[in-house]
Amino acid sequence: MRRTVYSTVAVILACVAPWMHGQDNSAVIQKRLTSLFTLTKLTADSRDIVTAGSVLTLQKDGLLMFSIDRKIAPTSTYKDGKLSIGFGNRVAVVLLLPPGETFSAAPQRKFVTGEKFWIIAFAVKDDGVTLQFYSDPYDDVRYYGQVKFPIAKHSSQPADEVLRAIGEVVTTQQTDNSSAAATPQQRPSDPAPIAPPPPADASPAVEPIAPPPPPADAPQAPPKTISLGQTKAQVEATFGQPQKVVDLGAKKIYIYPDMKVTFINGKVTAVQ
Repeated sequence: MRRTVYSTVAVILACVAPWMHGQDNSAVIQKRLTSLFTLTKLTADSRDIVTAGSVLTLQKDGLLMFSIDRKIAPTSTYKDGKLSIGFGNRVAVVLLLPPGETFSAAPQRKFVTGEKFWIIAFAVKDDGVTLQFYSDPYDDVRYYGQVKFPIAKHSSQPADEVLRAIGEVVTTQQTDNSSAAATPQQRPSDPAPIAPPPPADASPAVEPIAPPPPPADAPQAPPKTISLGQTKAQVEATFGQPQKVVDLGAKKIYIYPDMKVTFINGKVTAVQ
């Protein structure tokens, strides 16, 4: 009877031990990711950043993200050194897209090595670790997507191996999270050097020359104006080249620092 009890206990421990190890492994990965990443906080509609977190630099080509307007992020899987999207995930995404819209027709952008974006969430589960990303605007469109680093079922894959795989896809660059206006491309500038004060007993060798009288006030330049019906050439002559141009065929949008000008068939139709 005692031998039977011992055998039963041994079987139970053999079954429970891998599960307990997996739980410990997940806790280690969760703790390491928490120390590595500062999550970026978004507005309620996900259209802007409230608090900037860690900036990530992509180390692999082919990370697909969708426009935030689609409310569904494609999941790329990292395996054998490559990023790819499986058939199952494509089907799941299409089910949540607007009726009639295909996976390839959804507003999307493919990111390549060296591009930067924010991390907004991560999850550690038994089948893998998932990181979710959020981009800066590209032609006024922000994108988001996620990458899954799979863990084989009933595997005792060490936490270091999982973290090494993550490091093959993204690297971390910490940024000042005190300002929501920060972007992955911004860097703090070095302070200007301060000149030392002159010695207390220094005196000029010659008498100082009085400054010339100030010039007469120049006439104030007339304010720049824009009118409906003006051509692109007229707008450019007054305001210069725009920062960005959104080309929608017959409709084009000039984006300046403080306004947007809409042209239809080459004529101004709206100013914002």
